[in-house]
Amino acid sequence: MDLATLIGLIIGIACILWGMYDGGNPSAFWSLSSLAVTFGGGLASTIIAFTLDDFRNLLKVLPKLFKRKEQSPYKLIQLLVELSQKARREGLLALESNQEEIEDEYLKKALELVVDGVEPEIIRDSMQLELDNMSIRHGKCISIFKTLAAEFPAWGMIGTLLGLINLLRSMDDPSQIGAAMSLALVTTFYGSILANMICVPVATKLQELSTEEIRIKEMIIEGVLSIQAGENPRIMEHRLKTFLSPEQREDYERMIAGGSSFQANRLQ
Repeated sequence: MDLATLIGLIIGIACILWGMYDGGNPSAFWSLSSLAVTFGGGLASTIIAFTLDDFRNLLKVLPKLFKRKEQSPYKLIQLLVELSQKARREGLLALESNQEEIEDEYLKKALELVVDGVEPEIIRDSMQLELDNMSIRHGKCISIFKTLAAEFPAWGMIGTLLGLINLLRSMDDPSQIGAAMSLALVTTFYGSILANMICVPVATKLQELSTEEIRIKEMIIEGVLSIQAGENPRIMEHRLKTFLSPEQREDYERMIAGGSSFQANRLQ
């Protein structure tokens, strides 16, 4: 469970409810027609801008916002070092017997190419192509939420204009002006909430998740090519540590000094 997403939603909803209940009537913030105009209109515009396949892919990505399988870069470095040591000790073909123990499909596929004797340039191009296509898919999901973030406030304003038109038509009855004005502003309220509490944060979160996944996969590419080239495991480890931030490198060194196994799969 991604606690940051959950905590953010709880705090945001609590703040909105507090504002609604503090000296006001919460029922004044509810309008089904306003919600239909704001949410339905924004969604319709976004559907026009993308394809149904893009939305189907989006539905597969959304669960990662709350429950994602994190891959520790520390464990990955240790695993690649162990694979390198095994390859130098027993040869590249020895890696084939342990591929079933590796959970990461991207790493498993790269090792299969190494075991099959594929040229390093072809391995890099193949794995990089897969990485680029993954980045494109992630980019479309992020673009959907960015488009929604732009469309919801716009449709909220459209709903407000519709409400103001109806308001002007009822100017002969002053008792209805306040209620009509309130209803006209509700659509803008909905558009702002949907954009700033949901769409913008989700787009940012998806971008962060995509960046982290790309970083991990680039680390895998460098590690696997180093294994194929027969480089010293310590040299490879030093190169992979360049993917870590200065703080992460310090944590990694402390864990190494403390004899941490990182709970990585031991390949005997």
